[in-house]
Amino acid sequence: MKIYILHENDEWMPPFREAFSNIGLTYVEWHMHHVKLDLQQPPPQGVFYNRMSASSHTRGHRSAPEYTLAVLYWLESHQRKVVNGSRALDLEISKLRQYQALRVAGILVPTTQVARTSTELLLLASHQQEPFIIKPNRGGKGLGVQLVDSITSLRNLIKKDQLPHSLDGLYLVQQFIHNPLAYITRCEFIGGNFIYAVKVNTDRGFELCPADSCNTNLLNCPSTNSKDQFSIIKTFRDDTLIRQYQLFLQTNQIDIAGIEFVTDEQGQTWTYDVNTNTNYNNAAESLTHFSATTEIAHYLASLTAAAL
Repeated sequence: MKIYILHENDEWMPPFREAFSNIGLTYVEWHMHHVKLDLQQPPPQGVFYNRMSASSHTRGHRSAPEYTLAVLYWLESHQRKVVNGSRALDLEISKLRQYQALRVAGILVPTTQVARTSTELLLLASHQQEPFIIKPNRGGKGLGVQLVDSITSLRNLIKKDQLPHSLDGLYLVQQFIHNPLAYITRCEFIGGNFIYAVKVNTDRGFELCPADSCNTNLLNCPSTNSKDQFSIIKTFRDDTLIRQYQLFLQTNQIDIAGIEFVTDEQGQTWTYDVNTNTNYNNAAESLTHFSATTEIAHYLASLTAAAL
């Protein structure tokens, strides 16, 4: 039985291709900007792994998430096994829906308001403690996330037309949670199981994609000097938080994800992002001799075996 990988970014695929090939996993790639599917016919038998990204529009694949969502409904209506199905993608492309789902699960998230216009944005920000975070509702890779120090600074951004692009027209004004050491923590899950936690430095900004293909020589790229930017926390222990995350993932039919949180000065944990299209940093993993892509390959292989 084949594995079908639904994605739209070839640059993120080499680690997965290598891991799948290393264990002899038979797979087919559906590039969701190019693949032609007849949704009037039954889909092929197999296991389908959704890796659609919310940032696809930055690569010229504007409609790929919407098309993929229709394909996922098609697969699910025919009772195919889907890893990270329609519910996962629905949360991937909307921070607002993510936060609502996290709150339902009893997970603490920063105070977040939504604006449709710059006028609404200024009004909502005027009631937010400074500094605050501005972000598009749909971004991906942390694109467009800005720390704004005052309402005056926000007014200047709007005046100069320097607001981050919001694909769906919605802007979020979010409470800024200060971590004195300038880092966030990302917990990785595969098959609903906790794999490891990663410490990610934020002193150079909030665009925090760990993919090796994002490593450049640009000073402001968070993947530069990735051994310093991303490091696996070997001693991470928070059983209560992990159980909360696992229940959240199970409730929302999410199989593979990275969940990010920040800890404030009082030690309180605030969760602010669920990434269902998670990438992994090879430089960080090399120091622990653990490969999440290999773990995913084995997980998918177990699903194909169970489906036979």
